[in-house]
Amino acid sequence: MESNQSFVNFSEHSSLKIALVGNPNSGKSTLFNALTGLHQKTGNFPGVTVDKKSGIVKLSPTVTGEFVDLPGTYSLYPKSLDESVTFEVLCNPNNEDHPDITVIVADASNLKRNLFLVSQILDLKIPVIFALNMIDLVEKEGDVIDCVRLSERLGVKVIAVSARRKEGIEEIKEALLQPLPVPQYEFIDLRKIAGDVIDKIRSMIHLNSDFAAFQSISNVQEIHYFDNKPEKKAKFEAIIKSSKLDINKLQTHESVERYKVINRIAEECVTHKTAIKTESFTHKLDGLLTHRIYGYAIFLVILFFIFQTIFFLAKFPMEWIESLFVFVSQWTTSILPAGEVTNLVVNGILAGLSGVVVFIPQIALLFAFIAILEDTGYMARVSFIMDKMMRRFGLNGRSVIPLVSGVACAVPAIMSTRTISSWKERIITIMVTPLMSCSARLPVYTLLISLVVPPSKTEGFFNYQGLILMGLYLIGFIAAITAAFVFKIILKAKEKSYFIMELPVYRSPQWRTVGRVMFEKVKVFLFDAGKIIVAISIILWFLSSHAPGDRMKQIENKYTSTELTSTYSPAELNVKLSAEKLESSYAGMLGKALEPAIAPLGFDWKIGIALVTSFAAREVFVGTMATIYSADSKDNSRTVRDKMMTELNSQTNLPTFSFAVSFSLLIFYAFAMQCMSTLAVVYRETKSWKWPLIQFLFMGTLAYVSAFVVFHILK
Repeated sequence: MESNQSFVNFSEHSSLKIALVGNPNSGKSTLFNALTGLHQKTGNFPGVTVDKKSGIVKLSPTVTGEFVDLPGTYSLYPKSLDESVTFEVLCNPNNEDHPDITVIVADASNLKRNLFLVSQILDLKIPVIFALNMIDLVEKEGDVIDCVRLSERLGVKVIAVSARRKEGIEEIKEALLQPLPVPQYEFIDLRKIAGDVIDKIRSMIHLNSDFAAFQSISNVQEIHYFDNKPEKKAKFEAIIKSSKLDINKLQTHESVERYKVINRIAEECVTHKTAIKTESFTHKLDGLLTHRIYGYAIFLVILFFIFQTIFFLAKFPMEWIESLFVFVSQWTTSILPAGEVTNLVVNGILAGLSGVVVFIPQIALLFAFIAILEDTGYMARVSFIMDKMMRRFGLNGRSVIPLVSGVACAVPAIMSTRTISSWKERIITIMVTPLMSCSARLPVYTLLISLVVPPSKTEGFFNYQGLILMGLYLIGFIAAITAAFVFKIILKAKEKSYFIMELPVYRSPQWRTVGRVMFEKVKVFLFDAGKIIVAISIILWFLSSHAPGDRMKQIENKYTSTELTSTYSPAELNVKLSAEKLESSYAGMLGKALEPAIAPLGFDWKIGIALVTSFAAREVFVGTMATIYSADSKDNSRTVRDKMMTELNSQTNLPTFSFAVSFSLLIFYAFAMQCMSTLAVVYRETKSWKWPLIQFLFMGTLAYVSAFVVFHILK
């Protein structure tokens, strides 16, 4: 493989576009974070809905680098939407994201597997830096990788990196400004596989390598050389047809030839500590965590621990936040003059804010646990053990990641289904993922559980609130796989799916990364969901404080009559006045109109208002209840939870939020599609309104029927 090297120097450029590419679990995103720090932004690649993560870095006083984190892929033969993006960016020089320099990130502890993608990118004849990541793990095992010899064999710059420890980061930045060798030789002789077809293709299409021409033979649907050029495409297809090549065998033949070379390189460049390696800690632990019985049991124990901890640890800061808002509301009422402005601030803005801020501790804890499970490598094991079970329900192991991500938020979870190659399995995963209880449901669950199960209700170490919360999450999962099984029967597709996953080594979590995830997710909850909640709270305040004509004034005059003032105390009069004004308001009229439809579920008209407003976002339920009960009572010394616990049904004189009603409402929110953002992203991913409409109807029907059954069983 010796050759005369040519070099390209980018140091005189004012800006560079640098792509990071590598196998999944190679540490590419960790390296991206280490290189770019907080100077990151997220968008979409042109023409597709795949996330585009980029960051700007000052490489020198005169040179700026834009790093683009491409989706992970095992090869340049795309099998999913994510992998197609990487293929298109690297293989099409006309793509606006085509990089000046490509940084290939490889897992040093699994060099052979990673070298396959490396070899394909080298054959594209583009400027490359090879970042050999996780080198510390190799050294820990006592193995040695000769980076100098590896660089000579590959013909590119090789840098040993530990992205987690931020070792080798500056070396990469410096290398970007130095003359870079451009691969000159062919890693394998593709002409032995494809004959003179490569020459014909390169003469027809301007391509800079044999491999680019070879790829176009089996990936004609993925490339854009022939956009709006049907005659040229027809000529291309005629060349392929006349060659009589067996396209199905081309990739297999190429892979065999590549691994012959890769094996020789690995033998030359890697020295193992012993001829026969002892079983590593990772393999020993995998024997337990991926066991067909113990693996599931351990996963359930971990979930149990997470939900117990969420309720136990979050209880104290939540009580402090509630007390703070009670104090602020009372203080605001005392310093501002009585009137519409004070009413808006206290019963609209502050009431809405309290419904957001009070749940920050639980949101932060939930995302902290998710980040820890992902960072340690455990979530990959969950996907592995769940694959066999998932297939029975029309899914596969790749569906686990969207389903588990759905515990955080259904929107990015649905977007992550792009890694699923099978159309049928991807559609099924998209349709059932919103049944997983997302973080938006957590405030609803917490509030309703606390109404019927006091925090003191424990059995030794077991906290009943935590058990019920875990049960709701498990119900969501059971509903998701059951719905998936139904879709599996209904949807017809002949394609066969596969599931290939490389299990990463176990690592201690990076607490900086965990902290960043917590901060980012809480910020999204506060500012994205918070804006919606506060906006709806203000609208709802207006609707609950005003009525058609002079109804409000008539009610006020009614409660100044001697007959009522002599019968009731001032406090009792205030409660009755507030209740009647709320019932006569625009919001009350809306709730009353809905009440006949939701009464069979045990819901009254106030809950009906919350059901309507929470279609914007599920967590709006809490802000709505806070606003309604602030309008219903002028007592700012009590939290919304206290007010809801003491609320009595006007007809039965029993608690409105009884055991039956609360659990009926919990089940309704566990199943109902009450998130406009999710419906929008389903439309964007499927390019059709048919799927979000089906999703809305089947989840709504499931929620209504289930809540009806639960209420009538428990009442």
